[in-house]
Amino acid sequence: MPLKKLTLKAGVNRENTRYTNENGWYESDKVRFRQGTPEKIGGWARISANTFLGICRSLWNWVTLGGANLLGLGTNLKFYIENGGAYYDITPTMPVVTLLNPFTTNTATNSGGYTTVTVTDAGGGYLNNDFVTFTGGTAVGGVTVNGEYQITKTSTTTYTILVSGTASSSTTGGGTVYAVYQINTGPELVAPITGWGAGFWGSGAWGIGTSSAEAIRIWSQTNFGSDLLYAPRGGQIYYWSSTIGYQASTVTMTIASPCVVTGTIALANNTPIIFQTTGALPTGLLVGTTYYVVNTAGVTFNVAATSGGTAINTSGTQSGVHSISARGIPLTSLSGGSDVPIIQEFIFVSDTNRFIFAFGTNDYGSTVQSKMLVRWSDQESLTDWTPAATNQAGSVLLSHGSTVVTCLQTRQEIVVWTDSTLYSFQYVGAPAVWQTQLLGDNISIASPNAAAVASGAVYWMGVDKFYKYDGRIQTLRCDLRQFIYGDINLQQADQIFASTNEGFNEVWFFYCSANSNTVDRYVVYNYFENNGEGVWYYGNMARSAWLDSGLRDYPIAATYINNIVNHEYGVDDAATAIPASIYALISSSEFDIDDGDRFGFVWRMLPDVTFRGSTATSPQATLTLIPMQNSGSGYNNPTSVAGSDNATVVRTATVPIEQFTGQVYVRVRGRQMIIQMESDQLGCTWQMGSPRIDIRPDGRRGNT
Repeated sequence: MPLKKLTLKAGVNRENTRYTNENGWYESDKVRFRQGTPEKIGGWARISANTFLGICRSLWNWVTLGGANLLGLGTNLKFYIENGGAYYDITPTMPVVTLLNPFTTNTATNSGGYTTVTVTDAGGGYLNNDFVTFTGGTAVGGVTVNGEYQITKTSTTTYTILVSGTASSSTTGGGTVYAVYQINTGPELVAPITGWGAGFWGSGAWGIGTSSAEAIRIWSQTNFGSDLLYAPRGGQIYYWSSTIGYQASTVTMTIASPCVVTGTIALANNTPIIFQTTGALPTGLLVGTTYYVVNTAGVTFNVAATSGGTAINTSGTQSGVHSISARGIPLTSLSGGSDVPIIQEFIFVSDTNRFIFAFGTNDYGSTVQSKMLVRWSDQESLTDWTPAATNQAGSVLLSHGSTVVTCLQTRQEIVVWTDSTLYSFQYVGAPAVWQTQLLGDNISIASPNAAAVASGAVYWMGVDKFYKYDGRIQTLRCDLRQFIYGDINLQQADQIFASTNEGFNEVWFFYCSANSNTVDRYVVYNYFENNGEGVWYYGNMARSAWLDSGLRDYPIAATYINNIVNHEYGVDDAATAIPASIYALISSSEFDIDDGDRFGFVWRMLPDVTFRGSTATSPQATLTLIPMQNSGSGYNNPTSVAGSDNATVVRTATVPIEQFTGQVYVRVRGRQMIIQMESDQLGCTWQMGSPRIDIRPDGRRGNT
């Protein structure tokens, strides 16, 4: 019998039985297809040794007019700007709270150089895991409490913090303390709200509601020129000024009537700013309070309580180092704000004339959220949201669905998803400004981050299938649909996210498998392979966000170890200081020996592999043949006949041409077989071509 060449069609297919998909691939992990043949995907490496707090679910990359390449990064605990591998905290804060003797120490809580301090704040409003910064307080029980802390809530009026140092006595004190709370943190996971009254009547077990859940913290963000707009779902819109920057800007204050502030950057009149200090501000000024620049002259200015108001007088003494906070401020704080939304589900800035959109927001003059209401500002305006004959601000109330989920900019329109429909927004100018059109009904989208634009088309993951929009909505043929939706945790659907890897013509979808509460699996749609018909493949990978940006050299992703990694970088897992190997596997469907009516004995295998790009001196991968007596019998056990069913393919030389194992001897017997390629070696990458096997006829009957 001549050598049998194993040339299998691209893509992984699990919609049918393993035998039905003959001449195809059935399993994969960290493998992609290039011009029809499988290869190991690229590696990844952390951008720096720095880390951030929380689980990141939002990434946005832009470049300022000054040339700074910035990355906005929203987690369930904080919001950061990354630059040069460092993460700068710009989490917004709430108005300052003044407390009197709020700290209580207890020597019994001293442990490991720390003490647990109880804080009393009758005003409440804080949540477990929130962050607070104290200034102005005096030492209590021998420990100093000024600084930033994460709180552990103990009641509606108290919480504890862990303070460096050991208390020398159990006492209450601290004097007059200024507490600046950061906006409430959000859940890391979708948490079911259980107990009597949770969910709809009759849902779940008796007395336990399972249909209600606390949504995870998801940020939407977009740049407005050099500046950034960002917003947590269900919260306010915040504004970060690139002029102030991502690090606190030191200032000096001259106590006078009015107070004179001298900084290092020139700020325009009516710029809103917030002061912070390591000590105490002069009497008349408070940390965490929004003030407005007035009477500016170069880097010197006064401050007022309102935009364009009277300059503030100061008195008393001051201490410590003062600075202008780099944290974002509410968009409503900007000078000239008119009907600026105070709550939203998602924000967006259009490419056409730079309109700011707020989806699922409050109506004019109302504080009540309407989850199907879409509003937009006047063009090129951050603050003018009141419709008038002289501007193009406006709104529309969508009618199909119960909540707006997300939106994306495409070639000539903005596509907007509700939980059951897809709309098109097109700019038509005054008086309608933005014209809406219903594109499709009775569709779904799995989460606010479950859609991506690639090669002029929109792809997204629904709750039970995949979709494509390129002028018309289509159900996307998926060769892995049954496999994906048969093993998915839809209770954690909010964690699902999609992005592109344009360098390889791929759209990636990440989701939680059925037994996982965190993202642990991905599926890829390659829209270029198979003559443009597209192919699918999948694998295991833990990521919480992904961004494919043309402004950076590599696609980037957020990990569960709280850092950002460059993907398609090297061949190993370098998310930590010590690189680790990446396990990669591709396994075929069953193929017949001859016509499948007789046994074949495979005694020799001729690999077709390249290790181009490997950094190991002798990279290697394992080829395995797995035989069966017939398509329903299961794999032979043992799989080989007094010999081996696998062989290690090793690169032996790279000069003058790449050389590797030419042939290997095996002893495998069966009617059907599976071929499998896998590797788990540091510095190894590979591409598999068309291996051949040498078969001898072995009769029609087999062992029973």
